Parts: sequence; structure tokens; C-alpha cells
Amino acid sequence: MSDPNAELLDADEVASQAASLADHLARAGVQFLPKSDPDQVTALAAHFSRPEASLKTNQESGDDSSTAAANEAPQNAGPRNTGPQSADPQKTGPPPRRASTVAALESASGAYPGTALPVGERQSTLEVLNAEVASCARCEVLASRRTNTVFGEGSAKPRVVFFGEAPGADEDRSGRPFVGEAGKLLTRMIEACKFKRDDVYIMNTVKCRPPANRNPEHAELENCRSFYQQQLQILRPEYIVCLGAISSQELLKSKLAVGRLRGKFHR
Repeated sequence: MSDPNAELLDADEVASQAASLADHLARAGVQFLPKSDPDQVTALAAHFSRPEASLKTNQESGDDSSTAAANEAPQNAGPRNTGPQSADPQKTGPPPRRASTVAALESASGAYPGTALPVGERQSTLEVLNAEVASCARCEVLASRRTNTVFGEGSAKPRVVFFGEAPGADEDRSGRPFVGEAGKLLTRMIEACKFKRDDVYIMNTVKCRPPANRNPEHAELENCRSFYQQQLQILRPEYIVCLGAISSQELLKSKLAVGRLRGKFHR
């Protein structure tokens, strides 16, 4: 309860104190939003604009060309000179640095195991797995309180998978991932990337809503791990975008804070 005798701050003073706090956090290395690198954005845009049929992806060729192409995108390259470029190699400056990566997840072969399924078979296989998830009772607390399991939805042949933490109340009611306010924001972000929601696949680490939207517990993550691993093996995306600390740390088997993981490509 607030103190009625406390002195109230005026709007200008509040703004000044907030700005001072933001400056202090910035000097300490805290970023409220990741800063995009223009060269990295350009490289990714060029990669996604190429016809899919011409790509030798790790889904079909067994190599790591998609990740390698992404890792070639320069990071922290600094300001770009947009004026005329000199032909003198001594005036072109140093070559751009490779994007930094954390060696957190990488198979020996660099490719998904097994053979890629045709789209129709992927869909039917996902439906069988969805039925298995719907009948799962490995987590007594989650299974007893759920309205619906939330398996995932989207393209059966996505280039990008968005990997969240856990369903919320709206998702529990509908059985669909990311349909609440956070889902509306995610949809707008996907569309801002020139995709449609149906072009990607959206899923979570666990398939049932934790009580009061708490974080999934370690045992719950373990119980659901085989489900999301099978989904990824069926879908075979080129890129997995982790939405939050839980999904990032679970996928990468890392204890690093999300601020340390953000802004890098991980294999």
C-alpha cells in the first residue's frame, strides 16, 4: 500500500530517472532488444529469396550447407560505406568476420537422421504422433488439469520452426499454439519477415499447460522431449527459432542465459 504522505514525482523527473536507469543497464551490457546487423539481415534475406529447389539443404543432401551459409553472415561488421567502391583492394578494408557461434548442438554427420519423408507422409506421421500426445499421461499434474494438449501446427515442410516454451490458457482451450496475445504478436512478426503463418511450423517444448503458466519443470521437459524431437526429425527445418530461455536452453542443452545465446547462430 502506498504512503499517502510520500512526495510524488513529476513526469519529467520520472522520465529522467528511467533514462538514467536505462543508461546504467546499457553500460552493464543489458540489452532490452537485440540489435540487428544490417549485413547479417542482408545475407539472410538473400538466402531466403533463393528458390527452394536450388538449395542443397541438409534435409536432402546430408551436408550442413544451410547452417554454413547462415554462419557466413558477418556480425558486428560496423557501419557500411554505401558510396562508390574503389577497385583498389588496399582501400576495401578488412574482410567481414564470421558470425560467432556456440558449439551447443551438432550431430556427428551434421544432418537429420534417416531419410526425408514426402510431405504427405510427414503429415500423416505427425497426426499419428499427435494422437499419442493426446493420450499421454506421463505428467500426472499436467494431464489431470489440461483441457487440450497443444501439439503444434503449420507447414509439414517448413524452412523455419518457431519453438516456444509451453501453452497458456488460450492455447489450452483451443488446442493450438500461440493463439493468445503473444500469438498475435508472433503472427505479426512472422508476417513482417515476409512469411505467412502457414509457411512455418509452431510448437512448444511441452504439450500441456503448466498450472498458473509457471515454467515447465525438469521432469516435464524430459517427459515431452521425445515428442518434440520426433516432430523436428519429421519436419527437418533449416532453422529453429527459440522463443525464450526455456526452449533455448532445452534445445541447446545449455545453461547460458538467453542474453548470451541471443544474436548468434547455433548448430
